[in-house]
Amino acid sequence: MEDKNKNIPAGSGSKINRRDALKGLATVPVLGAVAYGVYKKKNYERFLKTTIADELGMSREEPATPAKSEGKEIRIGLIGYGIRGKQLAKALGFAHPTMVDSWIEAAEKNKNDLRYADFKAQDDLNVRITAVCDIFDTYGTMAQEMAANINREGTGGKMGEPVKRYLNYKELIASPEVDAVVIASPDHWHGPMIIEAARQGKHIYCEKPMTWTVEETYTVRQAVKESEVVFQLGHQGRQTDAYLKAQEAVEKGVLGPINLIEVTTNRNDPNGAWVYPIHKDASPETIDWEQFIGPAPWHDFNLERFFRWRCWWDYSTGLSGDLLTHEYDAINQILKLGIPHSAMSTGGVYFFKDGRTVPDVLTTVFEFPKRDLSLLYSATLSSQMSRGKRVMGHDAYMEMGNTLTIYADPRSTRYAEKIKQGIIKPDEPIYSYIPGKGADTVTSATERYFAGRGLLYTYRGGKRVDTTHLHMKEWIDCIRSGNTPSCNIDQGFEEAMTAHMGTLSYKHHKQVFWDEEKEQIIV
Repeated sequence: MEDKNKNIPAGSGSKINRRDALKGLATVPVLGAVAYGVYKKKNYERFLKTTIADELGMSREEPATPAKSEGKEIRIGLIGYGIRGKQLAKALGFAHPTMVDSWIEAAEKNKNDLRYADFKAQDDLNVRITAVCDIFDTYGTMAQEMAANINREGTGGKMGEPVKRYLNYKELIASPEVDAVVIASPDHWHGPMIIEAARQGKHIYCEKPMTWTVEETYTVRQAVKESEVVFQLGHQGRQTDAYLKAQEAVEKGVLGPINLIEVTTNRNDPNGAWVYPIHKDASPETIDWEQFIGPAPWHDFNLERFFRWRCWWDYSTGLSGDLLTHEYDAINQILKLGIPHSAMSTGGVYFFKDGRTVPDVLTTVFEFPKRDLSLLYSATLSSQMSRGKRVMGHDAYMEMGNTLTIYADPRSTRYAEKIKQGIIKPDEPIYSYIPGKGADTVTSATERYFAGRGLLYTYRGGKRVDTTHLHMKEWIDCIRSGNTPSCNIDQGFEEAMTAHMGTLSYKHHKQVFWDEEKEQIIV
């Protein structure tokens, strides 16, 4: 008679053989998985992590080494060197020497501070920043110094040739020294800058949201499609490993029919509520105020509006465009939902009584009747209670961020027999993906928020990598190959219209609808 215990590690005391274990895991996604909670005994856990990993071909890659992208050097023009502009430049491989100094000093004080190590380990994208544009003189000068730091060094390091600073974005885009542009301007300038770059035949990476108004969204799409330039919208969550695993889980039917999704934003510090510092050098003499206003309603010079522009509808898309879009794009990536049938928003300015016009509390419900599901977004900027993304299916539910965990539903049909047998326990995960090793250090509550959602870094080949770097690398690779990036103009159109529906519902205090045939929002 066959020994049914011959594949069980010695001393485990289990009566379940290797074949049974594999059958029990048949419904669980396999790539990068750590299947824990099915059995708790240490020896059996070790068995799952080694023998089954070999059986199913799970990746156990060694950390990758930095590489240099092949092909012709691509010349980049950077528009905007504020908070996000600095982060995008870093993702391309460029940082101001003083920023490098701060990373080195932080790493000396705390060995878990990996920002400088991560930056040095980034792949060389074989790009050069040949032009910069910022309407604040101090940032413009800093952008020039950043672009010259080709060796990624601190103060006193060997710099490259100085680059030209343009005072107007149209002049930068028109420069023959620019092949592609990176747009990191306030929201109300995204549309005009994308359109101008597309018409000039320059490849485009633009920060989210794609547009400030509904009307310009159509023009942006048309301009990009007609120009055939490579366009990437700045939703770096497209590169988050946990989201890719979540997509695999959905495609394999692990969750069963999905009817409700909850996504959230919780912050509780001034920076997270867009109350950014005002630079000491800022004045009417150092800021081109008229160019800042551009297509927005006129307002006299105001430093709060210049540095904290996200707080006013005059320049911003509020919570819908700034933070909801990240959450929506993640779900759209995983479930391919497209534009919702309807949106209903409520909320208000309940905590930050600082003159802002955009809400600091917002709840929006998007309906997708063709998919038999609702997507609920809720946000507050005055509480840091930890909440994440939850995708709820009949058979299991999934919690997502930088990690991924799936629990079976106690009333599941698919897993009913395994629950009855005690193989699956509803209060213990049937699947968990936890990337990387060791402690991760971030410096602010806002960074912790983004890190928890997989929007700061992910892991590739065992190496921690900036998700924005990966997203920009994808864009650069597509420029060279002619392929289409993951967050292309069609994905951007869906993002923009979804966000606008949420905003219009809030402003009009009513449910709004999407006419799929006419491609129009009905208020």
